Amino acid sequence: MRTRDAVGPGSIGRRLLVSIVLVLVAAATTAWVVATVVGPALFHEHLVRANIADHELADLHVEEAFQSASTIALGLAMVVAGVTALTVSVVLTRRVGKSVSQMSRAAAQVGAGQFHARVPLPGIGVEFDQLAHSFNTMAAHLEADERLRERLLTDVAHELRTPAATLTAYVEAIEDGVRVMDTETIAVLNDQAQRLTRLARDLAAVTRAESGELDLHLAEVPAAELIDAAALAARERADAAEVTVTTQVIPDAGVVRVDRVRLAQVLDNLVVNAIRHTPAGGSITLAARRDAGSVELTVTDTGEGIDAEHLPHVFERFYRADSARDRRHGGSGVGLAICRALVQAHGGTVQAASDGPGRGARFTVRLPATKDVTTRL
Repeated sequence: MRTRDAVGPGSIGRRLLVSIVLVLVAAATTAWVVATVVGPALFHEHLVRANIADHELADLHVEEAFQSASTIALGLAMVVAGVTALTVSVVLTRRVGKSVSQMSRAAAQVGAGQFHARVPLPGIGVEFDQLAHSFNTMAAHLEADERLRERLLTDVAHELRTPAATLTAYVEAIEDGVRVMDTETIAVLNDQAQRLTRLARDLAAVTRAESGELDLHLAEVPAAELIDAAALAARERADAAEVTVTTQVIPDAGVVRVDRVRLAQVLDNLVVNAIRHTPAGGSITLAARRDAGSVELTVTDTGEGIDAEHLPHVFERFYRADSARDRRHGGSGVGLAICRALVQAHGGTVQAASDGPGRGARFTVRLPATKDVTTRL
């Protein structure tokens, strides 16, 4: 997209320059009028005070000389000052015009979807530098959002491909008479439909959490109650997987100001994730303790473990690792992303740790203790 030159017709630089020239002309005219009208009168008054008023010819000659000298001096001063001021004005308007033109071009690029556009700091004032910095920050956020959107679309398409292909294949097989609607076929169709439903539900949940649109109903809840409730909710699933669930809550583990339902969702996701990656005969431990001004809730398992290179990424949407979040376990791929978003909405943090593949994993939720909590709604 083409943009006008910094001092081209109609540009802000040209308008600034014309405005400055008009100001200079007005200032010069005013100075000339004042000097012409006031100067001789003041000089004549000084002659009178000097008691040389009787020499009218001398007075007239002196006043004419003064007026002539003043006119020449004032004219030269105005020319020199005008040239100097005009030169400075041209430089200034070019810099201002260039900065505005760069901003205009960058804004046009961003408007066209080219979010990599940036503008240099003009260095002509704090306000311009702040404007450029704010624009660059906005463009960087838009660029990051665009990358996230592209990755999300790719990941969603990938996640939808398998269940959609399975459903299509089974329906076609039924239509062609290759398969019949027996118990096995119905189970497969139901499983794939539930997978699609779960994916849609989890995507909606993580999107709401990350956008800050959640309504949190905060209340002071003892950490021990959260742990006990999470263990009780996981008991049936753990028994089915032949995994033992235990709790460890130290006395005075602390109280947190949280949305009980949302925190239960966080702990449930962490426990379900642990059960999914812990083989039969393994164990999961839910614990709570107070650490300085915060309360730590941990979910530790004796399962598959996580390789060190995957630890920084396990909370990303759809991130997969062979030993951490493989598709064979049936997860939607956004459960841990939901956990992170919900914990951050409560002003807390969540981290993953592991000693390596086959050595289990530990997820730690750290929340401000009651007296320190500052939660955004």
